[in-house]
Amino acid sequence: MKKTALITGASDGIGLELAKIHASKGDDLVLVARTLSKLNELKGQLESEFGIRVHTIQKDLSVPNAAREVYDEVAKKNISIQYLINNAGFGDFGFFHESDWEKQAQMINLNIMALTQFTKLYLEDMIRQGGGKIMNVASTAAFQPGPLMAVYFATKAYVLHFSEAINNEVKEKGITVTALCPGPTESGFKAGAEMEESRLMKGKKLPSSKEVADFGYHKMMQGKAVAIHGLKNFILSNSVRFAPRSLSVKIAREVIKKG
Repeated sequence: MKKTALITGASDGIGLELAKIHASKGDDLVLVARTLSKLNELKGQLESEFGIRVHTIQKDLSVPNAAREVYDEVAKKNISIQYLINNAGFGDFGFFHESDWEKQAQMINLNIMALTQFTKLYLEDMIRQGGGKIMNVASTAAFQPGPLMAVYFATKAYVLHFSEAINNEVKEKGITVTALCPGPTESGFKAGAEMEESRLMKGKKLPSSKEVADFGYHKMMQGKAVAIHGLKNFILSNSVRFAPRSLSVKIAREVIKKG
């Protein structure tokens, strides 16, 4: 049976690469992002190269209830979703008390609310269908608090814990939920978060979005609950469990700060 993947944040970075992977496997696509011109360019490329159908939806998912609007639009087209990939998200850099509240609220709405609403809506459909796969893009930031990126780290901790819990609830129904946890990646994220001068990014050779997308796709297909990209990231993410929390926070700030 022909399968369809819905991918948010599909216009660049990891989302774009995941769209290419699914297209190469013969899956139809529903691509969601804010920039319609980029989506339509990708649509033309993938339909021409792989002979699949691509539906594009322009939507700012940081607006409350935007996920429901996307769901309703997809339903009106009688499109059934077998793969849900909640990739859209962004971060911000700086002291929380100096930050712009509207940007923080948009981050919470996008990284948490839209992801949770999409999961709820499509999980109900997948249960009726008797199967499906969901990938929620978290981060290695999910494993500890992150001074100077406090809200972003907290949102990704939510994504990780939420995904693990829901995976446990539905795995016996033929559905898996995978939390993909990449470390710093060569994508548009660092510019969007104004992190070019952060020690976390500056001068580092970062894995490409394609590498992370390939890894995430295979782990999702295997039904892996938590997928941490890269051996170094895996070791560091798990090591925080054995260190005092106060030390983990101090180390995180040293790594994140500009310098």
